[in-house]
Amino acid sequence: MLDPTVFEGVLVAGGEARYGAEVGDHVDFRGSVFSGPVTGKDIHNHHYYGARRPAAEWPHQVGVIPPRAGCFQTRAEVVRLREALTGGQAAVLVGQDTVHGQVLAGMGGVGKTQLAADYARTAWRAGELDLLVWITASNATAAASGYAQAAVEILGADPADREAAARAFLAWLEPKANAAPCRWLVVLDDVTDPADLNGLWPPAGPHGRTLVTTRRQDAALAGHLIKVGLFTEAESLAYLTATLGARSRHEPDEQLTALAEDLGHLPLALSQAAAYLIDAGIGAAAYRRRLADRSASLADAAPEVLPDGQTQSAAAAWSLSVERADTLRPVGLARPMLQLAAFLSPNGIPETVLTSAPALAHLTRHRAEDGSQATPQNAPWSDEQDRTSVSVTADEAVGALRALNRLSLIDHTPATPHQAIRVHQLIQRATRDTLTPDQHDQLARTAADALATAWPAIERDTELAQALRANATTLTRTAEAALHQPTTHRVLYRAGRSLGEAGQVIAATSHFHQLTEITGHHLGPDHPDTLTARSSLAWWRGETGDAAGAAAAFEQLLADRLRVLGEDHPDTLTARNNLARWRGETGDAAGAAAAFEQLLADRLRVQGEDHPDTLSTRNNLAYWRGETGDAAGAAAAFEQLLADRLRVLGEDHPHTLATRSNLAWWRGEAGDVAGAAAAFEQLLADRLRVQGEDHPHTLGTRNSLAYWRGEAGDVAGAAAAFEQLLADRLRVLGEDHPDTLATRNNLAYWRGERGDSAGATAAFEELLADQLRVLGEDHPDTLATRNNLAWRRGEAGDVAGAAAAFEQLLADRLRVLGEDHPHTLGTRNNLAYWRGKAGEAPRA
Repeated sequence: MLDPTVFEGVLVAGGEARYGAEVGDHVDFRGSVFSGPVTGKDIHNHHYYGARRPAAEWPHQVGVIPPRAGCFQTRAEVVRLREALTGGQAAVLVGQDTVHGQVLAGMGGVGKTQLAADYARTAWRAGELDLLVWITASNATAAASGYAQAAVEILGADPADREAAARAFLAWLEPKANAAPCRWLVVLDDVTDPADLNGLWPPAGPHGRTLVTTRRQDAALAGHLIKVGLFTEAESLAYLTATLGARSRHEPDEQLTALAEDLGHLPLALSQAAAYLIDAGIGAAAYRRRLADRSASLADAAPEVLPDGQTQSAAAAWSLSVERADTLRPVGLARPMLQLAAFLSPNGIPETVLTSAPALAHLTRHRAEDGSQATPQNAPWSDEQDRTSVSVTADEAVGALRALNRLSLIDHTPATPHQAIRVHQLIQRATRDTLTPDQHDQLARTAADALATAWPAIERDTELAQALRANATTLTRTAEAALHQPTTHRVLYRAGRSLGEAGQVIAATSHFHQLTEITGHHLGPDHPDTLTARSSLAWWRGETGDAAGAAAAFEQLLADRLRVLGEDHPDTLTARNNLARWRGETGDAAGAAAAFEQLLADRLRVQGEDHPDTLSTRNNLAYWRGETGDAAGAAAAFEQLLADRLRVLGEDHPHTLATRSNLAWWRGEAGDVAGAAAAFEQLLADRLRVQGEDHPHTLGTRNSLAYWRGEAGDVAGAAAAFEQLLADRLRVLGEDHPDTLATRNNLAYWRGERGDSAGATAAFEELLADQLRVLGEDHPDTLATRNNLAWRRGEAGDVAGAAAAFEQLLADRLRVLGEDHPHTLGTRNNLAYWRGKAGEAPRA
């Protein structure tokens, strides 16, 4: 018998040898009476053991429970495990076997073994067990050896025949009629592959329990799977505080909370970080800086001596899991899939990204380089078939994700497609640490290609767009330099444009400001990519309401593009286009029209009359002619443009539909209100057919149709249409999108026109508060709402209040827009009107 001093509490639960007689009476088992599983030998062979060992003392422990981790945290899983194991046993099928018990599953480092040890130790000390067997069951040999040792200690089995001894122990665990009950617990720790233990699972019994820890999440285990997750923020803080406090080390809570966040609340990583802080004598802030150093690896942030009896780092544990996952079908694709995911958001990667054409090409290249089979292992190949040249399919890519999920290296939840793949940030870091610099940069650009390919041209799904932006942010933070070699990757521009299109114009401006600086640093100030970033920055600056700033920025950009690219380069011509547009937005409609007229001549000379950019310049020229007051001329120009776009692009092209929209609008402005409403009604039908009901342009057409219906006299119909449109824009775009806010403005206006001045006033007040929060006080839309609110106050009877509000608005429009801007002039007109209504005729 082993020395009982190596066991925790082996003799504490009473000294009465309740089972000594039974064990002594049955030491000479014959194979023919075994009811346990067969592991290879003929069960009819007789096995006679050598000298009988003394009867085991009861209660009895076989194997060593891992020591309790310092500052062990009692977690929710502790309660769940106890409830599960004391609430009755049910079966989990694995292969041809049945597992009776509970399975703790999770990624390496979450504390599965510690939770199992806590349960076993607690049950043992409480006197709930007569027999406790702890086996590190990483493979069939280890499991059988553990059973054999139990047979040697309890049954006096022959230690020379380990296989027979293991079968004897499993047979002994089988419930037997009229036998005294034995309360046993078998813990199978760190099961690598459940199928390895076919024939070695403990039997079901009314008094027996089995507890398994594994990184596997196979469907066969799902019935009694308890997924062990990460520490909560509170648990992480409590653990770090207690562990450091035990060594008289004290750190600010905010630093420890930030450290836990950096480590993703992974228990193993927290314990090793605490040990490093203590051994190296550094603070949490210094450790965080070391962890953030991209030139260092995770190994550099690990202590030389691992704490709590740990035998390997988290990175080493995950490496073994990756090797195992790579053996699962489709063979050899798990590792390259994880390498790609290591550059994207740990909080959710859309499945479409990792099944995109660039992702599949990456997996195919890896298969070709590695010589991995494209079909299941041992499947026959024809002489003509080259296994390394077979392209990886989307189904195989999903199979690779499932293999990683089975080993708890990722969480794959197809039911949430926009965040289908989650990977712990330290698994990502450890994966990137294994790459050479060339592999690192190539994978980063492949991940960028995958993101760009999965990004829809028109964002109709706000959740998907948000997930894609989050992934682009992670990729940039992880491998920024690689995304600027040899040129700036297009996904960086797409991410910024997505912010702007989502209505986050201030965030888009900030994004492009940073991109301009970084691109200039990597590629130089005159590189075309740097100039493109500056163009985007200027554009979104204008969209924030700073039209003058945008015009000034485009003026500077134009000078640089003329110098670097020449006057006829397409990008130079585009800069002239944008400069003209923002000059118009500052109030200089005539200057904008003149600039577009000059640009059109050069476009015709350089690009030809049917070039899309030439047609777009004609569109812009017609628009600004209308803004100068020539509505009829604008309508005529759009009519001519429509004929050419139908000829060049076809009737369903987005630019053709846009021209129809502009033509209808300016017909209305020219006085044909009913014709405008009819044209928008026809256009809406085509938008619905071509672009769908939730496309931004379809929603925009509904907006225009509602407006012109109102102008045609159907005020109630306009208000109802804007109410319906608001519901859809809230659903599609969200409550803070500028188009949603604009719809609220229009709805309030037409409610007022319908006679509900009080309701319109209240709606404008609520809208103004939101526009101040989202757009800022100087945005044109915010100023327009102040104009509308002041007017409705006057209409509601507060004449003096309206005059005072217009006076304040005039001061701000003079400051923001200048004295000659049409909106400034309109404000002066409104102020005079309400001063007159207030009895101040001379001032009016």
